[in-house]
Amino acid sequence: MSLRYQINIRILLLSIAILVLSGSIAIWQARQAVDREVESSVNLTLQLLKLGLSAAPGGSEDHDWVYRLQSLKQIRHLHIQLQKAGGEIVDITTIDQSARQDRLPPGWFIDLVVDEYPEVEYPLQTGGRQPATLLVKASPLDEITEIWQETVTFFTTIVLLVLLTLLAVHLMFNRTLQPISAIVAALKGIADGDYQQQLPAFSIQEYASIASAINRVSDNLSKSQRQNRALTQHSLEIQEEERQRLAQELHDELGQSLTGIKVMAIAAGRPGADSQKITASIVEICDHLMAVVRSMMQRLHPLTLTELGLQASLEDLLGHWQKTNPQINFSLHCSDKVRSLDQKVMIQIYRVVQECLTNSIRHAHAGQVAIDLETVAEDPGRLRLQVRDDGRGCRLEELVSGFGLLGMQERIKSLNGDIALQSQPGEGMTITATVPL
Repeated sequence: MSLRYQINIRILLLSIAILVLSGSIAIWQARQAVDREVESSVNLTLQLLKLGLSAAPGGSEDHDWVYRLQSLKQIRHLHIQLQKAGGEIVDITTIDQSARQDRLPPGWFIDLVVDEYPEVEYPLQTGGRQPATLLVKASPLDEITEIWQETVTFFTTIVLLVLLTLLAVHLMFNRTLQPISAIVAALKGIADGDYQQQLPAFSIQEYASIASAINRVSDNLSKSQRQNRALTQHSLEIQEEERQRLAQELHDELGQSLTGIKVMAIAAGRPGADSQKITASIVEICDHLMAVVRSMMQRLHPLTLTELGLQASLEDLLGHWQKTNPQINFSLHCSDKVRSLDQKVMIQIYRVVQECLTNSIRHAHAGQVAIDLETVAEDPGRLRLQVRDDGRGCRLEELVSGFGLLGMQERIKSLNGDIALQSQPGEGMTITATVPL
């Protein structure tokens, strides 16, 4: 069900509820008003009779007080009759039904408003010594007709207001839902992988905020997509270069060494060959081959990581860098938790440290590099890696994210972890990564 339909239905139901409640209140008030009006008219009539007859001279004739009764014709909402001593009934006031037949309210409204009104009998003692009785009956049809006309006007106004409200809501939704269509279309495009979607600036502030947020999401996704593609391409290039280098080393080192061993083995089979010298040469070539194979295996995957754990592998890595860079002071601190890490966590942490050392030595020209690997004090279920150097440092906002930094971020993200960089020019750099254990 659309939002427009839901709101229109709710407005209509609310309007119907208001009409029912207003109608109930209007009928109740009309009933009370008619009762008060009838009671007031009856009391006024009786007071007028008392005043009029008391002011009449004692010897007044019949036609005098009959003339006084004619003035009661101006009393509304009452039907007044005079019952003489002989039982004859004379109408003092009459109701002209034909004159107002066209504007009478419906019968159901009259039944709801009209109450049971008692007939009032007022005895009269005339000057002519002819007793009579004045009969006063309620006839509030005029009052009910007026209330009905007011009620019709009131409810007509409410109905018109409801129709105008529904029309206004319809027009408002026509204008309001247009940006939603554009937003939905942009989101569908983003869901399909089209991150070039850009929404315009809408005049409505809320939609403008949504459009701005979606545009930022689209830009970030587009940037991440470009970085991932570049990182993937770079990884493929590195793999290809590594394979080429391994193939070249296998050809140059293993191929030549095996050829030399083969030649020496053939020479050892000839009469008069110096077996001791040939054996020493073969041992030397085998030692060289073992060193080459160990170096290749270290580059592919450090065996110490699987056999001895992360701490031993990091110590071996730092020892390698210390031999080639004796001017740099390396330090390593590892907690006992490091010894029981998962294999997946160990290899990723190892590669991150490897990349950090490469950056600190080759780019930052650091004199000291400190590595801390321990559990977070506030959360023992997380492991924190911190690599600090005293190199040149840089402004993070001016830092161009290379493939090394992107690679570290992706490795930490693959472990559901977080990585943060802190640096200032001349103050070195600190890389902190936390991962769940």
